[in-house]
Amino acid sequence: MRWRGRKQSSNVEDRRGRAPRKAIGGGLGTIFLILIVWLLGGNPLSLLNNMQSSGATQGGNYQPSAEEQELAQFVSVVLQDTEDVWHRIFQAAGSRYQEPKMVLYSGGVQSACGFSSSATGPFYCPGDYKMYIDLSFYDELRTKFRAPGDFAMAYVIAHEVGHHVQNLMGTSEKVMSMRNRVSKTEFNKYMVRLELQADFYAGVWAHHAQRLSNILEEGDIEEALNAAAAVGDDRIQKQSQGYVVPESFTHGTSEQRKRWFYKGFKSGDVNQGNTFEATSL
Repeated sequence: MRWRGRKQSSNVEDRRGRAPRKAIGGGLGTIFLILIVWLLGGNPLSLLNNMQSSGATQGGNYQPSAEEQELAQFVSVVLQDTEDVWHRIFQAAGSRYQEPKMVLYSGGVQSACGFSSSATGPFYCPGDYKMYIDLSFYDELRTKFRAPGDFAMAYVIAHEVGHHVQNLMGTSEKVMSMRNRVSKTEFNKYMVRLELQADFYAGVWAHHAQRLSNILEEGDIEEALNAAAAVGDDRIQKQSQGYVVPESFTHGTSEQRKRWFYKGFKSGDVNQGNTFEATSL
């Protein structure tokens, strides 16, 4: 992907090296300490604020490697590209695109959706309009999932932005409202369609980003397709447990994820991505 020297997004929040607030304060020990301070005539609120402040900046001496800093610049450029594309698409539809934030973290992070560790992988939280990513996932994508390449990572980011688009359009809320109205197996089917639509939107982004900024190099689309296949439910289940359980799928098969991304890339038309009305996925 052609990204060096290009504009970076201003919507990146760097929390690398900082302790998530879940790990700050709380528990009987903290309550006891606050009680002691109060009994001795101190200000418990001041103590709590100091604890949170020191905890939030824990790891302030964190020094990312040169490789990680380069990756941070890369994901910022990709985020900027998604902003350029989706602003135009929303404007053409007579609407306004609200930009999401990208939070870089290391180890664990607290979001409006709760606490998450790096093991969760990149995710989008509709509660705060932010996507969260530990950059170590790039190595995991390359080694564990065997999906190397910068555009493989770009696909992952574009997929999470796709979830943001679904949030803005109200699609996510409609799907989540079904959670307690249908069986778990039926709800999983809705989740698959939601994820495949996010893959489609990632493809739409790639289509328009290429037209706007000529970002693609030889082999980039193949990298994205390889990454989409690598995170298919069937492949992950086969690798982790030796067999697949289709009823438990929540993201779609490798073939489905590749196909919907490529459909978005070839068409560039958001109107062709209604996976919820598609008779065949």
